[in-house]
Amino acid sequence: MDFSIRAANLDDCKDIARMIMELAEYEKLAEHVKVTQKDLEQDGFSKNPFFHGIIAEVPEQHKTKEGHTKIGYALYFYSYSSWSGRAIYMEDLYVMPEFRGKGVGKALMSKVAQLALAAGCHQLNFTVLDWNKPSMDFYLSQGSFDITASMGYHCMRCEGEALEHLAQP
Repeated sequence: MDFSIRAANLDDCKDIARMIMELAEYEKLAEHVKVTQKDLEQDGFSKNPFFHGIIAEVPEQHKTKEGHTKIGYALYFYSYSSWSGRAIYMEDLYVMPEFRGKGVGKALMSKVAQLALAAGCHQLNFTVLDWNKPSMDFYLSQGSFDITASMGYHCMRCEGEALEHLAQP
């Protein structure tokens, strides 16, 4: 299948917002999405961006029945491991269902890995839902491993009122 991978730009935020909602619906977590197109524009394309993105795009002749040519994306940001040094965190990797199994997801993940190595990173980190066996199998087939199972780490979060309470001096 003919597709290309490129850096996301400001004009992609509408499609990224659409695909974020599609991903959240797939993960049965759509009610948790708070990010808007405007947030993406501000947070990803300001002087000091909080994230970076890449887009998978097909030519016009392969567009979806809804008219979309942007059919996948990955969001990532740089982080740091106190044990290994520079790292990259892949927040999202998404390919529209009708384009799965055609190498798009692998190409997106490979591009994030290339960007990581170019920046001197030693790790590519990400999470996957425990019930999402197709994605888990895909990531394992790419040489990733489950650090929860092998190292015992759990991904933790503090948000909302608990975050506000924690921030009190």
